[in-house]
Amino acid sequence: MSESLSTGSTYGGSSVGAGETHVAAGPDVDVDAASPLSRAENDALTVESTPDLSVFGPDIVARAEEQKARYPETRSALLPMLHLVQSVEGYVSQAGIEFCARRLNLANAEVAAVATFYTMYKRKPCGEHLVSVCTNTLCAVLGGDAIYKKLTEHLSQDGTPLKHEDTSGEPGTPGSITIEHAECLAACDLGPVLQVNYEFYDNQTVDSAVELVDALRRGEKPAPTRGAPLTDLRTVELELAGFYPEEEAEFRARIDGPSAAPETLRGAQLAADRGWTAPAMPEKAPALPEVEKK
Repeated sequence: MSESLSTGSTYGGSSVGAGETHVAAGPDVDVDAASPLSRAENDALTVESTPDLSVFGPDIVARAEEQKARYPETRSALLPMLHLVQSVEGYVSQAGIEFCARRLNLANAEVAAVATFYTMYKRKPCGEHLVSVCTNTLCAVLGGDAIYKKLTEHLSQDGTPLKHEDTSGEPGTPGSITIEHAECLAACDLGPVLQVNYEFYDNQTVDSAVELVDALRRGEKPAPTRGAPLTDLRTVELELAGFYPEEEAEFRARIDGPSAAPETLRGAQLAADRGWTAPAMPEKAPALPEVEKK
Protein backbone atom coordinates (compact mmCIF):
# COMPACT_ATOMS: atom_id res chain seq x y z
CA MET A 1 0.00 0.00 0.00
CA SER A 2 1.39 3.37 -0.95
CA GLU A 3 1.98 6.14 1.52
CA SER A 4 0.91 9.76 0.99
CA LEU A 5 3.49 12.43 1.73
CA SER A 6 2.69 16.07 2.39
CA THR A 7 5.16 18.55 0.90
CA GLY A 8 3.92 21.68 2.55
CA SER A 9 7.12 22.23 4.53
CA THR A 10 9.63 24.90 3.57
CA TYR A 11 13.30 24.68 2.68
CA GLY A 12 15.61 27.65 2.91
CA GLY A 13 12.67 29.95 3.53
CA SER A 14 10.77 29.06 0.35
CA SER A 15 7.80 26.79 0.05
CA VAL A 16 8.48 23.67 -1.99
CA GLY A 17 5.34 22.08 -3.29
CA ALA A 18 3.31 23.61 -0.47
CA GLY A 19 -0.19 22.22 -0.23
CA GLU A 20 0.55 19.30 -2.59
CA THR A 21 0.38 15.60 -1.83
CA HIS A 22 2.64 13.18 -3.67
CA VAL A 23 2.77 9.41 -3.69
CA ALA A 24 5.87 7.82 -2.19
CA ALA A 25 7.60 5.46 -4.60
CA GLY A 26 7.18 1.80 -3.76
CA PRO A 27 6.89 -1.56 -5.48
CA ASP A 28 3.19 -1.02 -6.23
CA VAL A 29 3.53 2.59 -7.51
CA ASP A 30 3.61 3.56 -11.18
CA VAL A 31 6.47 6.07 -11.05
CA ASP A 32 5.78 7.40 -14.55
CA ALA A 33 2.13 8.08 -13.72
CA ALA A 34 3.05 9.75 -10.42
CA SER A 35 5.79 11.92 -11.92
CA PRO A 36 5.17 15.38 -13.37
CA LEU A 37 7.81 14.53 -16.01
CA SER A 38 7.21 12.53 -19.17
CA ARG A 39 8.58 9.01 -19.58
CA ALA A 40 11.28 10.30 -21.92
CA GLU A 41 12.31 12.98 -19.39
CA ASN A 42 12.41 10.42 -16.59
CA ASP A 43 14.56 8.13 -18.71
CA ALA A 44 16.94 10.98 -19.55
CA LEU A 45 17.46 11.59 -15.84
CA THR A 46 17.54 8.02 -14.56
CA VAL A 47 18.58 5.61 -17.33
CA GLU A 48 22.32 5.31 -17.80
CA SER A 49 23.34 5.68 -21.42
CA THR A 50 26.61 5.78 -23.32
CA PRO A 51 26.83 8.46 -26.02
CA ASP A 52 27.97 7.39 -29.49
CA LEU A 53 31.46 8.82 -29.96
CA SER A 54 31.93 7.48 -33.49
CA VAL A 55 31.28 10.95 -34.92
CA PHE A 56 34.71 11.95 -33.58
CA GLY A 57 36.91 10.07 -36.02
CA PRO A 58 40.66 9.38 -35.92
CA ASP A 59 41.48 12.85 -37.26
CA ILE A 60 39.60 14.50 -34.37
CA VAL A 61 41.23 12.17 -31.85
CA ALA A 62 44.66 13.09 -33.27
CA ARG A 63 43.86 16.80 -33.00
CA ALA A 64 42.65 16.35 -29.42
CA GLU A 65 45.93 14.67 -28.53
CA GLU A 66 47.79 17.54 -30.20
CA GLN A 67 45.82 19.99 -28.07
CA LYS A 68 46.70 18.10 -24.89
CA ALA A 69 50.40 18.22 -25.75
CA ARG A 70 50.34 22.02 -25.85
CA TYR A 71 49.72 22.36 -22.10
CA PRO A 72 51.71 21.31 -19.01
CA GLU A 73 48.38 20.44 -17.35
CA THR A 74 46.20 18.46 -19.74
CA ARG A 75 42.95 19.80 -18.29
CA SER A 76 44.00 23.23 -19.61
CA ALA A 77 43.16 21.93 -23.09
CA LEU A 78 39.47 21.77 -22.23
CA LEU A 79 38.44 25.15 -23.69
CA PRO A 80 40.01 24.58 -27.14
CA MET A 81 38.86 20.96 -27.11
CA LEU A 82 35.26 22.08 -26.64
CA HIS A 83 35.69 24.26 -29.73
CA LEU A 84 37.08 21.20 -31.52
CA VAL A 85 34.03 19.04 -30.80
CA GLN A 86 31.77 21.97 -31.66
CA SER A 87 33.45 22.19 -35.07
CA VAL A 88 32.32 18.62 -35.73
CA GLU A 89 28.68 18.72 -34.64
CA GLY A 90 27.91 22.43 -34.61
CA TYR A 91 27.30 22.34 -30.87
CA VAL A 92 28.57 20.63 -27.71
CA SER A 93 26.48 17.48 -27.47
CA GLN A 94 26.49 14.93 -24.66
CA ALA A 95 28.81 12.90 -26.86
CA GLY A 96 31.12 15.92 -27.10
CA ILE A 97 31.18 16.24 -23.32
CA GLU A 98 31.95 12.52 -22.98
CA PHE A 99 34.72 12.80 -25.60
CA CYS A 100 36.43 15.67 -23.78
CA ALA A 101 36.07 13.97 -20.40
CA ARG A 102 37.70 10.78 -21.64
CA ARG A 103 40.55 12.54 -23.44
CA LEU A 104 41.36 14.74 -20.43
CA ASN A 105 40.57 12.27 -17.65
CA LEU A 106 37.86 14.53 -16.22
CA ALA A 107 34.41 13.82 -14.90
CA ASN A 108 31.54 14.56 -17.26
CA ALA A 109 30.23 17.03 -14.68
CA GLU A 110 33.51 18.98 -14.81
CA VAL A 111 33.28 19.31 -18.59
CA ALA A 112 29.57 20.16 -18.52
CA ALA A 113 30.19 22.87 -15.91
CA VAL A 114 32.55 24.63 -18.32
CA ALA A 115 30.42 24.04 -21.43
CA THR A 116 27.37 25.56 -19.76
CA PHE A 117 29.26 28.53 -18.29
CA TYR A 118 30.62 30.08 -21.49
CA THR A 119 28.10 31.33 -24.03
CA MET A 120 30.35 30.46 -26.99
CA TYR A 121 29.63 26.79 -26.35
CA LYS A 122 26.17 25.94 -27.66
CA ARG A 123 23.99 23.14 -26.31
CA LYS A 124 21.67 23.07 -29.32
CA PRO A 125 22.72 22.45 -32.95
CA CYS A 126 23.55 25.73 -34.69
CA GLY A 127 23.00 26.89 -38.23
CA GLU A 128 25.66 27.46 -40.84
CA HIS A 129 25.92 30.99 -39.47
CA LEU A 130 25.59 32.40 -35.97
CA VAL A 131 24.19 35.95 -35.93
CA SER A 132 24.85 37.74 -32.63
CA VAL A 133 23.02 41.03 -32.10
CA CYS A 134 24.40 43.29 -29.38
CA THR A 135 21.55 44.25 -27.04
CA ASN A 136 23.63 45.79 -24.29
CA THR A 137 22.75 49.31 -23.16
CA LEU A 138 24.32 51.57 -25.78
CA CYS A 139 23.66 49.37 -28.81
CA ALA A 140 20.16 48.68 -27.51
CA VAL A 141 19.15 52.34 -27.35
CA LEU A 142 20.82 53.06 -30.71
CA GLY A 143 18.70 50.40 -32.38
CA GLY A 144 20.03 47.00 -31.29
CA ASP A 145 16.76 46.00 -29.65
CA ALA A 146 14.83 46.93 -32.79
CA ILE A 147 17.28 44.97 -34.96
CA TYR A 148 17.00 41.88 -32.78
CA LYS A 149 13.20 42.05 -32.73
CA LYS A 150 13.00 42.48 -36.51
CA LEU A 151 15.39 39.61 -37.23
CA THR A 152 13.55 37.18 -34.92
CA GLU A 153 10.38 37.98 -36.85
CA HIS A 154 12.00 38.05 -40.30
CA LEU A 155 13.72 34.66 -39.83
CA SER A 156 10.57 33.00 -38.53
CA GLN A 157 9.18 30.20 -40.67
CA ASP A 158 5.75 29.86 -39.05
CA GLY A 159 5.00 33.42 -37.99
CA THR A 160 6.21 32.86 -34.43
CA PRO A 161 9.29 35.01 -33.66
CA LEU A 162 12.46 33.07 -33.00
CA LYS A 163 13.87 33.05 -29.49
CA HIS A 164 17.45 33.35 -28.27
CA GLU A 165 19.61 30.64 -29.92
CA ASP A 166 16.79 29.43 -32.17
CA THR A 167 17.69 28.41 -35.72
CA SER A 168 16.03 29.32 -39.00
CA GLY A 169 16.34 26.38 -41.34
CA GLU A 170 17.79 22.94 -40.69
CA PRO A 171 20.81 23.31 -38.37
CA GLY A 172 24.08 22.91 -40.20
CA THR A 173 22.61 23.13 -43.71
CA PRO A 174 23.59 25.89 -46.16
CA GLY A 175 21.77 29.13 -45.45
CA SER A 176 20.62 28.15 -41.95
CA ILE A 177 20.99 30.86 -39.31
CA THR A 178 21.05 30.75 -35.53
CA ILE A 179 20.23 34.06 -33.88
CA GLU A 180 21.21 35.20 -30.41
CA HIS A 181 21.19 38.42 -28.45
CA ALA A 182 24.65 39.14 -27.10
CA GLU A 183 26.05 41.19 -24.29
CA CYS A 184 28.59 43.90 -25.08
CA LEU A 185 30.57 43.10 -28.23
CA ALA A 186 33.19 45.76 -27.40
CA ALA A 187 32.31 48.09 -30.28
CA CYS A 188 30.32 50.82 -28.53
CA ASP A 189 31.78 53.51 -30.80
CA LEU A 190 30.31 51.71 -33.82
CA GLY A 191 26.92 50.71 -32.46
CA PRO A 192 24.58 49.24 -33.11
CA VAL A 193 26.69 46.25 -34.11
CA LEU A 194 26.16 42.60 -34.80
CA GLN A 195 28.48 39.72 -35.55
CA VAL A 196 28.25 36.81 -37.95
CA ASN A 197 30.41 33.92 -36.77
CA TYR A 198 32.18 36.49 -34.54
CA GLU A 199 33.07 38.85 -37.40
CA PHE A 200 31.89 42.47 -37.05
CA TYR A 201 29.21 44.32 -39.00
CA ASP A 202 29.23 47.85 -37.62
CA ASN A 203 26.77 50.77 -37.69
CA GLN A 204 23.82 48.55 -38.51
CA THR A 205 20.21 49.50 -39.12
CA VAL A 206 17.11 47.35 -39.19
CA ASP A 207 17.15 47.39 -43.00
CA SER A 208 20.87 46.61 -43.35
CA ALA A 209 20.58 43.74 -40.87
CA VAL A 210 17.68 42.23 -42.84
CA GLU A 211 19.69 42.56 -46.06
CA LEU A 212 22.63 40.83 -44.37
CA VAL A 213 20.70 37.76 -43.17
CA ASP A 214 18.92 37.49 -46.53
CA ALA A 215 22.31 37.39 -48.26
CA LEU A 216 23.47 34.68 -45.84
CA ARG A 217 20.37 32.62 -46.59
CA ARG A 218 21.12 32.90 -50.33
CA GLY A 219 24.57 31.44 -49.72
CA GLU A 220 26.45 34.72 -50.01
CA LYS A 221 29.16 35.82 -47.58
CA PRO A 222 29.09 39.64 -47.36
CA ALA A 223 32.41 41.15 -46.29
CA PRO A 224 32.56 42.16 -42.63
CA THR A 225 33.13 45.81 -41.79
CA ARG A 226 36.58 44.89 -40.53
CA GLY A 227 38.57 41.77 -39.74
CA ALA A 228 38.78 38.45 -41.53
CA PRO A 229 36.66 37.37 -44.51
CA LEU A 230 33.45 35.63 -43.53
CA THR A 231 33.33 31.84 -43.37
CA ASP A 232 30.94 29.36 -41.76
CA LEU A 233 30.58 28.72 -38.02
CA ARG A 234 32.11 25.25 -37.96
CA THR A 235 35.23 26.48 -39.75
CA VAL A 236 35.53 29.29 -37.21
CA GLU A 237 35.19 26.76 -34.40
CA LEU A 238 38.04 24.72 -35.88
CA GLU A 239 40.17 27.87 -36.05
CA LEU A 240 39.33 28.69 -32.42
CA ALA A 241 40.47 25.18 -31.56
CA GLY A 242 43.86 26.06 -33.07
CA PHE A 243 43.62 24.32 -36.45
CA TYR A 244 43.45 25.89 -39.89
CA PRO A 245 41.81 24.71 -43.12
CA GLU A 246 44.96 25.59 -45.09
CA GLU A 247 48.65 26.10 -44.40
CA GLU A 248 49.17 28.44 -41.45
CA ALA A 249 50.95 31.08 -43.56
CA GLU A 250 48.03 31.13 -46.02
CA PHE A 251 45.58 31.28 -43.14
CA ARG A 252 47.38 34.23 -41.55
CA ALA A 253 47.40 36.07 -44.87
CA ARG A 254 43.69 35.39 -45.38
CA ILE A 255 42.64 36.77 -42.00
CA ASP A 256 45.05 39.71 -42.01
CA GLY A 257 42.76 42.70 -42.20
CA PRO A 258 42.04 45.95 -40.35
CA SER A 259 40.49 45.18 -36.98
CA ALA A 260 40.26 48.75 -35.63
CA ALA A 261 38.00 51.41 -37.11
CA PRO A 262 38.93 55.13 -37.39
CA GLU A 263 36.37 55.91 -34.66
CA THR A 264 38.17 53.55 -32.29
CA LEU A 265 41.56 55.18 -32.92
CA ARG A 266 40.30 58.78 -32.88
CA GLY A 267 41.45 59.52 -29.34
CA ALA A 268 44.95 58.16 -29.96
CA GLN A 269 45.16 60.15 -33.20
CA LEU A 270 44.13 63.38 -31.46
CA ALA A 271 46.79 62.83 -28.80
CA ALA A 272 49.46 62.26 -31.46
CA ASP A 273 48.39 65.32 -33.48
CA ARG A 274 48.41 67.60 -30.43
CA GLY A 275 51.47 66.20 -28.73
CA TRP A 276 49.65 64.92 -25.69
CA THR A 277 51.55 62.42 -23.59
CA ALA A 278 50.88 60.66 -20.34
CA PRO A 279 53.19 61.32 -17.37
CA ALA A 280 56.14 58.97 -17.32
CA MET A 281 56.39 56.38 -14.61
CA PRO A 282 59.00 57.48 -12.03
CA GLU A 283 62.10 55.32 -11.88
CA LYS A 284 61.43 54.62 -8.22
CA ALA A 285 57.76 54.61 -7.43
CA PRO A 286 56.73 55.00 -3.80
CA ALA A 287 55.92 51.76 -2.06
CA LEU A 288 52.29 50.93 -1.59
CA PRO A 289 51.06 51.17 2.00
CA GLU A 290 50.85 47.90 3.83
CA VAL A 291 47.43 46.39 4.14
CA GLU A 292 46.24 46.11 7.69
CA LYS A 293 46.32 42.49 8.83
CA LYS A 294 43.01 41.02 9.88
